[in-house]
Amino acid sequence: MKVVVHVIDAHDLIPKDGEGSASPFVEVDFENQLSRTITIHKNLNPTWNHKLFFHLDTTKPCHRQIIEVSVYHERRPIPGRNFLGRVRIPCCNLVNEGDEVYQTYPLENKWFFYPVKGEIGLKIYIASQSKPKVLSSFFLSELEKLPPSTPPQLQESTITNLLHCTPSTNENIRLTHKTLESDPRVEGLAFDTPQAITEAEEKVNSVTLPNFPAATTQSSCIDTDPEPKEERVEPVLEIAQQLHKHQVHHQPMISIKRRQRGTPVTMQPVNHQANPGSHHPPVDHQVHPGSHRPPVNHQVNPSSNYPSSHDEDYSLKDTNPRLGERWPNGGRGWMSGGSERFNSTYDLVEQMFYLYVRVVKAKDLPTSTLTSSCDPYVEVKLGNYKGRTKHFEKKMNPEWNQVFAFSKDRIQSSFLEVFMKDKEMVGRDDYLGRVVFDLNEVPTRVPPDSPLAPQWYRLEDRRGEGKVRGDIMLAVWMGTQADEAFSDAWHADAASVFGEGVFNIRSKVYVSPKLWYLRVNVIEAQDVIPSDRNRLPEVFVKAQMGNQVLKTKICPTRTTTPLWNEDLIFVAAEPFEEQLTISVEDRVHPSKDEVLGKIMLPLTLFEKRLDHRPVHSRWFNLEKFGFGMLEADRRNELKFSSRIHMRICLEGGYHVLDESTLYASDHRPTVRQLWKQPIGVLEVGILGAQGLLPMKMKDSRGSIDAYCVAKYGQKWIRTRTILDTFSPKWNEQYTWEVYDPCTVITLGVFDNCHLGGREKAPGEGVARDSQIGKVRIRLSTLEAHRIYTHSYPLLVLHPHGVKKMGELQLAMRFTTLSLANMIHIYGQPLLPKMHYLHPFTVNQIDNLRYQAMNIVALRLGRAEPPLRKEVVEYMLDVDSHIWSMRRSKANFIRIMSLFSSMITMGQWFNQVCNWKNPITSVLVHILFLILIWYPELILPTMFLYMLLIGLWNYRLRPRHPPHMDTKLSWAEAVHPDELDEEFDTFPTSRPHDVVRMRYDRLRSVAGRIQTVVGDIATQGERFQSLLSWRDSRATCLFLAFSFCSAVVLYATPPRVVALNVNWHKL
Repeated sequence: MKVVVHVIDAHDLIPKDGEGSASPFVEVDFENQLSRTITIHKNLNPTWNHKLFFHLDTTKPCHRQIIEVSVYHERRPIPGRNFLGRVRIPCCNLVNEGDEVYQTYPLENKWFFYPVKGEIGLKIYIASQSKPKVLSSFFLSELEKLPPSTPPQLQESTITNLLHCTPSTNENIRLTHKTLESDPRVEGLAFDTPQAITEAEEKVNSVTLPNFPAATTQSSCIDTDPEPKEERVEPVLEIAQQLHKHQVHHQPMISIKRRQRGTPVTMQPVNHQANPGSHHPPVDHQVHPGSHRPPVNHQVNPSSNYPSSHDEDYSLKDTNPRLGERWPNGGRGWMSGGSERFNSTYDLVEQMFYLYVRVVKAKDLPTSTLTSSCDPYVEVKLGNYKGRTKHFEKKMNPEWNQVFAFSKDRIQSSFLEVFMKDKEMVGRDDYLGRVVFDLNEVPTRVPPDSPLAPQWYRLEDRRGEGKVRGDIMLAVWMGTQADEAFSDAWHADAASVFGEGVFNIRSKVYVSPKLWYLRVNVIEAQDVIPSDRNRLPEVFVKAQMGNQVLKTKICPTRTTTPLWNEDLIFVAAEPFEEQLTISVEDRVHPSKDEVLGKIMLPLTLFEKRLDHRPVHSRWFNLEKFGFGMLEADRRNELKFSSRIHMRICLEGGYHVLDESTLYASDHRPTVRQLWKQPIGVLEVGILGAQGLLPMKMKDSRGSIDAYCVAKYGQKWIRTRTILDTFSPKWNEQYTWEVYDPCTVITLGVFDNCHLGGREKAPGEGVARDSQIGKVRIRLSTLEAHRIYTHSYPLLVLHPHGVKKMGELQLAMRFTTLSLANMIHIYGQPLLPKMHYLHPFTVNQIDNLRYQAMNIVALRLGRAEPPLRKEVVEYMLDVDSHIWSMRRSKANFIRIMSLFSSMITMGQWFNQVCNWKNPITSVLVHILFLILIWYPELILPTMFLYMLLIGLWNYRLRPRHPPHMDTKLSWAEAVHPDELDEEFDTFPTSRPHDVVRMRYDRLRSVAGRIQTVVGDIATQGERFQSLLSWRDSRATCLFLAFSFCSAVVLYATPPRVVALNVNWHKL
């Protein structure tokens, strides 16, 4: 393959010849292949229009191949050159031939203080694999002049230079079939009059061009061939206009290329620049890595629809999806020829094109002759796909406001038909009229353009020969998944879904409820009178909020004025729908509690605290509970009531943990006043999945209806459901604000089992969405402003071992907003300061996290469409606290790996002391003497050593975000019984013999841990006994040693002591 660098022009270069001008030329370096243009003398705005060809090595990664375009000034009469600027373009930004556009790049400098200005205009693309060019006798004669030993690269360069020669005369040049066949896209041919365009269409064997203007002829490069061809060739003409601020407006440029068979001759304008007075093209200059490259499908077993479990590949894979915004066809209609490019915010996904039809309303519809009424509905038909709105009974002016979306890949017709029908209870529905649209005339729309305004259309009869009564308001346009109508539209590929399943397949964005910690500090109570006046009560307080129930300890003293001073912590969610119920109870019997008083308090009554300052306590009167039902008796009892003293507040300084701290996606406190400024933006493009396994049976075959869920911070997203495919393509992009880089985004893939009740088998309970797998990505491992396009394996631990359920293809970009905020965040603790000033116990954290997960699942399950409880629990790791032998082993290995560096250092020091390597030992002794003599160098040496270690490890840095390590997680070598224990329910559901065996195994493990802990405690107690006179002889010896050490250290300089001790040790 060949890379073509089309050097067009440069603007506003810096003068270098001492006379206010320069003689620039361009040199291109691509993988040690050098090529240059001619020199334009005395011109700060030169125009070269020169093409340079290079060989592209497809075996190397694209992001490692750089095209360096340098501009130099040629010095005369003394040979030499001066640097004017350069541009470095990654090879992953290349496009195929025919898709290239004119782009200007600002020139950059090589050195910091070197002055550079100006910009250069280029077209860079990959040349298509076409037939070899048939050279004329002139080119062959020039090629024969080369010596026989000339390498092929130089011959190719010579041919290239000949092909881009400058004609010396203004004679008519004739293009033949050979020319069009060898170069299907010749640019730079200018016609003086529109008559030449007409003649070019009528010419069959050749196209005769009139005289060229001098300025245009100089930049034109044409292949000539004197021999005409008999094959009929019809050129396709494209008018191209280009205006620079340093040039006059030339005549319209026409490029001629060979027309494909069956394609009509068209002539369309191609605007290289949106604004003629600007040098910037109408597209974004940043072409993201991996764009315009065909996606690579990684499939383990190509012979089947899904990979087998043997020889699985668990590694991360690079993908090259066609990212970015690009319309495949442009012009007036989206089916016509040409090409246009539009800006879009969806630059991390592959563009998917849809035909949108919005049915708004109808008016003045005819009535039925039998019923004198009309039950209208609309049917939208495109090829074999049909969509229909709901029908209204007896309504002449219905309103639907419903959108239909048809994927461009599945369009089978060039006409769109919209039928208006009258629903009949018996028999065939009546035909009222129709509207037909030619897809070639459908306009295109790209956000942020305003929505297309609907228009009224008069209904036609069945044959389209005349108009009938009735009007319908429609809007038809071509758009992408970035259109705001995409999420709520009826999609043709989901036509089999019915009922409530239509809402369950749509893509939605959810927001977690705002969670608070409710702290109830129960201080004391007064006048607590039990029902049995002959005994003093054993009083405790029970607090309940929804499903959360907490109790204080029983007051140690039996009294009517008990004292507790205990904290009860709850999780509450805004809006506050539940009340706090406080009851004072008496433990009458171990199995019986008697309620002595009760009160219900709304949460809006309590103060919201932002820091650790205490809130005011209050006394609350308790209502008697369980007294007679007569209202008179109740009034008599309320004259005297018990009361309780409490301090209640809503904690806003904590972060309510609803996910594991190891994989937390947010660390912000509850109240917005304590939030810091965002440090960046995370953009995630969910492209699709590959090789998913079947999750259910449909029509006696395996099937899957997959959708993806992503969670970061308080924002949840859910993609639309792609039906019945093992390789779904979502291509949806979402954005999150990032407040802490030490966070994790979680993405899960699920099988939708709520598509109208089709998947629910007889006799089964409520259908549950099946989890396929999930991926976690830590933001701290992502480089800023870099696009990551990877395929992540969906690894799931089953009772039989690790299983790969497929691959999830993602595109991610983390953009930093402020370097100062980023540095500040790295210097702050992980959680808000309230977690350190008033920390919770481990049991409290586990219980509060479980309650928070239940509240989030309950609230998100009430959305439409609901994000179901099983999905939320799987994303938040509801069972992460369950005991697992495998996790225990993995955590032990992680701890040992932390101490491995210390162990390695100790082994190295032992080798130095034993003179295993004499040179190393000598150097260590010299370093030790220097540090003893200059102790102020100890800390700088330590930090310098850590700096060198970090620089040395830079070459070993990971190139990809880390993924699940099956060896580190102990998932590959785990025992089957340990896996069965990990998947056991709580409480256990296994037979007694299995439970007894596991209990004995746990006892043996706990016994070894107990022995190690006991040895550590024994050593600590022995050290403590040196001063406690528990061992009088050891204490006397230690005191004598302390006295001698104090005298020696007082009389001897510290340097001498350190030198003697360490010299003896070394």
